[in-house]
Amino acid sequence: MWRCDLPPLLRYPSVDELAARAAALVADRPRDARLRRAGTSRAGTPMWLLSIGHGTRHVLVVAGPHANEPVGGATVLRLADRLLADPRLTEDADVTWNLLLCLDPDGARRNEGWLAGPYTLGHYFRNFFRPGFLEQPEWLPDGAAAAALPETRALLGLQDELRPFLQCSLHGVDVGGGFVELTRELPGLDRRLAHTATRLGIPRELGAYDTLYWPTLGPAVYRVPPPRRGDLAAAITEAAVESTWFHPYRHGTVTAIVEAPMWGVAAVQDGTPPADRDAALRSVSRTLRRDTELLDGVLARVRPQLYAAPDAARLLAPVDDYLLVRPGLADAWDPDTDAGSARPLPPLSSAHLAALRIAGRRLVLRTAGILHQLLRSTGHDPAAALPDLDRLIDTWCADYQDALGARWIPVARQAEYQTRVVLSAFELARRHARVTARSGEPDWGTAPAVPMHGE
Repeated sequence: MWRCDLPPLLRYPSVDELAARAAALVADRPRDARLRRAGTSRAGTPMWLLSIGHGTRHVLVVAGPHANEPVGGATVLRLADRLLADPRLTEDADVTWNLLLCLDPDGARRNEGWLAGPYTLGHYFRNFFRPGFLEQPEWLPDGAAAAALPETRALLGLQDELRPFLQCSLHGVDVGGGFVELTRELPGLDRRLAHTATRLGIPRELGAYDTLYWPTLGPAVYRVPPPRRGDLAAAITEAAVESTWFHPYRHGTVTAIVEAPMWGVAAVQDGTPPADRDAALRSVSRTLRRDTELLDGVLARVRPQLYAAPDAARLLAPVDDYLLVRPGLADAWDPDTDAGSARPLPPLSSAHLAALRIAGRRLVLRTAGILHQLLRSTGHDPAAALPDLDRLIDTWCADYQDALGARWIPVARQAEYQTRVVLSAFELARRHARVTARSGEPDWGTAPAVPMHGE
């Protein structure tokens, strides 16, 4: 049985390494694998689509939708190796797999400061980048017709061309556990997910913050609600907005958003009732407000000089997003606060409370990390803010590790977990997929792929 002779990935691949490894794979198996340019990013980076098999039905796998979540790159390489080794997944199933190597290559490049390690929380957050909400290519805040980002338009084009029966969007959780979000139910996925997570030692997130108000289809499996129009704060915190997850729904596509954790926390899989729900919520809200005050004090001191930093506007956009949502979240989580029009919290397990605690700390850590980068890039710190940011980042990361027990999960294990979940979703979706006409790659045959330098 064929196996790729490239060395296994012990770290996250960079954008260039992803492309090079995919090209090497195609050179080894030109009759079974093809590589084409599916689009071009805003900075002119090629967006490569690796296709394996020649079936009449299609699966679309999207890696790197969020800039700070590189696990999908490692996963698509591992998945490609499996597909080429097992014809039951391609030829016997009459399926073509289409692997988009990275949806946001420009954002991914900005994270390469931590990508090769060391894999510590402090190093990660000090080099963290994720664009503002309006620059994240999976979202369609004004609908598909008004999609402005070239990365988004490239993905929409692939969805309409291929009409996949399954789309998998590969996401990463920085701190927490693994879970799956579905636009259509796949009965049995929760059991397969539990088996895979147990075998690989991955905690399942039984009360994911992203899915707080969503229906649960099984432990750690959630149903994405139909998109609705709402304000930006609701879109950021609830994610129930128009997106590329739902765009191919009209083609009969089921989308699975597969979340794999980088640092696992066992508490997120504790589904027992909390001993004192309201006390825990007060603590989470109080902590978020206190941390926000500390960070806002630093930001007030340094904001004027940050505009001198290279590309300051783009780096400040996510900071402003986090500033927008933090007060509302603290109020919504506080049982003593009248949140007005805010929805009441659903019944909460201990897992939910752990996820809320992680989410609140994540917001301030991401903000602190971006501010740290901005200050470093200016080359001067007249307000002496860097030591304060270092102290806050170290304190908050220590809380993740010491109080919540966050532990690093090796990259190979993250990718193996995500690969197995994708294959489980494929097996279940294939049973329920309606037969559609052949679409995509009408003139692709067994000819050699166009070399990348030809682009």
